[in-house]
Amino acid sequence: MMRRSGGRLVDLGEGRSGNGKATGVIHGWLIAVSILALAGCTREEMLYDHLDENRPALYVAASDDDRAISFEIGVGTPARAISENLAAAGLILDPELFEAYVRSIGRAQELKAGSFLLRANMTPVEIAEALLSEQAPGVQITIREGWRLEQVADALESEGVVSGAAYRRIAELTDDGALIAELSDGTGAQQGDAEACCVEADARWPFLASRPDGATLEGFLFPATYQLPLAAPSADQLIARQLDAFADRIAAMHLQAEAAGANPPDLYKALIMASVVEREAVAAEDRPVIAGVLFNRLAENMRLEIDATVQYAMGYQPASGQWWKTPVFLEEYQGVHSPYNTYMHAGLPPGPIASPGEDSFRAVLYPERHGYYYYVAAGDGSGGHVFAETYAEHLENVRRYLGR
Repeated sequence: MMRRSGGRLVDLGEGRSGNGKATGVIHGWLIAVSILALAGCTREEMLYDHLDENRPALYVAASDDDRAISFEIGVGTPARAISENLAAAGLILDPELFEAYVRSIGRAQELKAGSFLLRANMTPVEIAEALLSEQAPGVQITIREGWRLEQVADALESEGVVSGAAYRRIAELTDDGALIAELSDGTGAQQGDAEACCVEADARWPFLASRPDGATLEGFLFPATYQLPLAAPSADQLIARQLDAFADRIAAMHLQAEAAGANPPDLYKALIMASVVEREAVAAEDRPVIAGVLFNRLAENMRLEIDATVQYAMGYQPASGQWWKTPVFLEEYQGVHSPYNTYMHAGLPPGPIASPGEDSFRAVLYPERHGYYYYVAAGDGSGGHVFAETYAEHLENVRRYLGR
């Protein structure tokens, strides 16, 4: 599930750049300015004008503070956002100058994703050199799509890199204030400044307001690969990064669908449906079809009758040491007394049943429109499903593909 990544620690004790290096930078800057002037990019022209006027500031540190600061860059983060984040962390004074500099040397696209140890007494040029190093030190952790939060916590505990018990405790907090207090290190606010912490967290993770009373972070913990600081990686750091990724990928996708007039369900309902699609679909092409089945059944007030929701309700299985009981038999359904049992309760389950990936969420935002109300596993090892419009057709598919 996870592995330690290689790399080297950035040498924070290196001296300032010499005149020869500055000459090379100026030469590269002049070439870049000439090219961009021909391209006529207004913002980039303004950046280079700013660089021309403020170049000496590239060799002036933000402060004389020599304390190490952990700085994170996510995969695909643009140079502009990295520059703004550096300024917000107090590592540089002028984000436009930093962005202009890395663009002028033609390396804006080469800033490395990862975890870096930086200091405010480093100059912007030295910080750029650190971020352009071959590999950042850190611990890499992968969270898989379709896992429930307890399952992730168990895997973390087993690997011993991040405390699974702490991860589960934080992820199961239902009070926003208590949650934000736990994640204060990830928001940039001081531990004792609860009001400032909450204000920044509200702006950073506004989707948390969509959680109904009593809801945990189930479903919001975006599954992906994350890089944590090599020194003392923690559960709150991981959860903060997962919420950031949810904001960037899932919440943003939902806003785009609304703006495009797709008329999606509200964010929390869409998240619940996406989690069901994630657990039910194996073949990628089935995701929007299964999402369409869910919409069709809900529109007709039919019970969803989803095996995965019953499995979620059944919880941990000591006999197998698993969180998902497989298979689940029809005769067991009546004994599972839970609002997550969609064989017994109409409508959606009260919350997500796992962490869905982008494809499952997209399938709910843009479901396939069809007349299917039923599906059954093809039973041929492909992971695909066979769909039916009527119950009679469904029973025939069960007989043909499952031999029942």
